[in-house]
Amino acid sequence: MLAERAEANIFGVLSEKFGLYTGYANTDSEKNKSIYIVSRKKPADYFSGTVIAVVTFKDGEEKQIVAYDGEVFYEPELMEILSVLKNVVIEKIKCLYEKSCGAVIFYKGRQNNVNLLLVKNSNGRYWSFPKGHIEMNETEQETAVREIKEETNLDVEICGNFREISEYCPFGKIRKRVVFFLARAFTDNVKIQESEIDSYIWVDIQQARKLCTYDNDLRIIDKAETAIHLMK
Repeated sequence: MLAERAEANIFGVLSEKFGLYTGYANTDSEKNKSIYIVSRKKPADYFSGTVIAVVTFKDGEEKQIVAYDGEVFYEPELMEILSVLKNVVIEKIKCLYEKSCGAVIFYKGRQNNVNLLLVKNSNGRYWSFPKGHIEMNETEQETAVREIKEETNLDVEICGNFREISEYCPFGKIRKRVVFFLARAFTDNVKIQESEIDSYIWVDIQQARKLCTYDNDLRIIDKAETAIHLMK
């Protein structure tokens, strides 16, 4: 259902302000299916788009959400748009696009040696950096700082203009974007959130390169090393 092509037509307007409409669509798996349409511009009466989310209501009803090709909506924005619906309770929403924010966290010891913090999440098998899903009305940096605090109990300072993006498809059709900042910790005393993080390790940059296996992570480590060395 997610990522399916959809030939959609508009039926009614739920909110022009939020860009929410009702309609019908033909997809590869279903014909003349009742849908929601979201758009940042007034959509044409008929258009080709993509199923970007499936919302499940408390009564068990499921409804697909279709958007124009190229229009990306993440869960917080979709939940805000759907808040205009009356007399319904949303049980869950599954989105094609996911966005997380985190940081490459570094700590300078007494001899000015630089270590990076790597974590393994509770269902992962690889080392990476702390991160988590963005929430409604948060900035990217606010998300990163909150997630770091929740997962590691570290208070950090976001450094400079460092902002690197990692994009990949972790679960089949899901398209994930992760925004990484560079953050300085003032202690290496970590207390992990056991429900989210399995383990952690402080390592120097060379060891971080050996432990991280994904090209995106290795690219970000290289960029972080340069940025750290340029700091006064």
